Amino acid sequence: MDIRFRNIPCETDIARIREIVESTDFFYDHEVKVAVELVEERLNKGEASGYYFVFAEVNGVTAAYTCFGHDEMTKSSFELYWIVTHNSFRGQGIGRLLLEETYRHIREMGGTLVVAETSGRPWYEPTRAFYRSVGYTLEAVIKDYYDVGDDKCFYVKRLE
Repeated sequence: MDIRFRNIPCETDIARIREIVESTDFFYDHEVKVAVELVEERLNKGEASGYYFVFAEVNGVTAAYTCFGHDEMTKSSFELYWIVTHNSFRGQGIGRLLLEETYRHIREMGGTLVVAETSGRPWYEPTRAFYRSVGYTLEAVIKDYYDVGDDKCFYVKRLE
């Protein structure tokens, strides 16, 4: 498997991000819309948008991506807004490699801490297990945040 990374979004990423996010069957329509809006904002405003991306391409096909940014209220904390792998590429270790490449960029930007937020619904257990498996620690939970019975979980990774 030939995996290459790039961090500059292009116009074709708008449709591909929609495809990647929809393929997972994890996200509501309004969440898919937000994922697309973030890449559109980056394309329109450049780095001034505050959104950064890393794309994992497998044999020339964009298979996964991250979207992240510096929390401007902090010295060196970053938020991992999205990490999504197309369903047909899941379980191949691409997400782990993608995160390592993302951390490399975050470190270059002076980052020392990464925060990832996710749902507490049972459907999201594979996501939470993934975060734990790559060294994140559950730091906080807000009960019933998204809806009754749908908590918001905050995972933290400290970069070395």
